[in-house]
Amino acid sequence: MQEDLLMVEDLTLLMFDDASGTIAGEATLYYVLGGAVLVELAQSGRVKADEKDVGANGVRVHAVAGEPLDDPVLREAHRKVEKRVRGVQTLLIEIGTGMRETVLDRLVERGMVRREHKKRLGFIPTTSLSIGDARHKKALVERVRAVLVDGAEPDARTAAVTGLLSASGVLPNLHPVIPWSGKVYTRAKELEQGSWGAEAVNAAVTRTLVVVTAGAVTTATSSLNHTD
Repeated sequence: MQEDLLMVEDLTLLMFDDASGTIAGEATLYYVLGGAVLVELAQSGRVKADEKDVGANGVRVHAVAGEPLDDPVLREAHRKVEKRVRGVQTLLIEIGTGMRETVLDRLVERGMVRREHKKRLGFIPTTSLSIGDARHKKALVERVRAVLVDGAEPDARTAAVTGLLSASGVLPNLHPVIPWSGKVYTRAKELEQGSWGAEAVNAAVTRTLVVVTAGAVTTATSSLNHTD
């Protein structure tokens, strides 16, 4: 398994649906990917959260000085945190916006995802994605399954990725490869709640889904009233 991939790349692969060529949870993906980058910075000791300092946008995150980071994604994210101390929810958006394209470009370059450009009806440009070299993803899934299903003790990276996967709300999509059950849900939640980054992602995703659902219900109700 390639250990030089970023956590955000591992997470994207786990969320990638091989059958449809789409990434699960697209509506809130920027929160999830932004959270993965923040968690990796935290594990590297380059950001820290003051859990006693919680504002309207969640726990406030501080940059930790050090040598320039080698990876451009981590380096740019760290630069954004360095600007000023802010709540984690704000940083999820700032770091996660545009991250989907960046990560997919990296995975395509590695051959783990394929991108194909076509023309629909002979003139409408379309782009389709499909899984490429699946060995790394298969190893990832096996590690997450071992933790959630077999009770294996995770290393820090696997625990973080699994917690983020739980926070994203798309873990059930991996069924039946990772059989969905109450036991799996509980274990995943434990790992999620052990990470301030994953908890922030879950709060952001939940809030967004509540807003979207409320909007859909309002629209449907208005349509019914108009029909009546």
